[in-house]
Amino acid sequence: MNIVCIAWGSLLWKPAPLKLASGWHPGGPRLPIEFVRKSDDSAEVALVLCEGARPMPTYWAYLATADLTEARAMLGAREKITPARPDWIGSIPSREGAHEDARIAAWLRRMRIDAAVWTALPAKFEGESGRVPTPDEVVRTLDSLPEEERAEAERYLRHTPAHIDTHYRRIIAQRLGWHAQRDAHVTSMR
Repeated sequence: MNIVCIAWGSLLWKPAPLKLASGWHPGGPRLPIEFVRKSDDSAEVALVLCEGARPMPTYWAYLATADLTEARAMLGAREKITPARPDWIGSIPSREGAHEDARIAAWLRRMRIDAAVWTALPAKFEGESGRVPTPDEVVRTLDSLPEEERAEAERYLRHTPAHIDTHYRRIIAQRLGWHAQRDAHVTSMR
């Protein structure tokens, strides 16, 4: 079975400990993603799936495993998702309450790929899982971070490929001046 990981955020430039069998390829399924997850353990506001957001390009890479359970575990370890939340790792075929996604299923059929895993974390803001913040709330939060955390959050946003041009990203760039790095790239390391 060939298994891919679909990604759009920090997995692209920091995949470890995820074991890739290829570099990241453009042309993944277009998915609704937005900067709407403020985790308790990091400064950045991360890109996550967000129904209602404009579909954006994604990337994909073959994983160094032919076992879907192992692929899910690898991604869970990379994303620090506890085994108690298996639904936060999406997969096709579905496992352990994982989310299936018709857009990803159609893309897999078109690409003739057997299986996929992806991060299915929900939006989160002010400690409330599932809460989608407004763009103003995101900007205020980023702007009020202490210097070191603010630099970390800015790095995350600047490293996200420029063509992932979300509504929130445009507002953050306009108000905070955090534009994508021209040389931001996707790792091709295995």
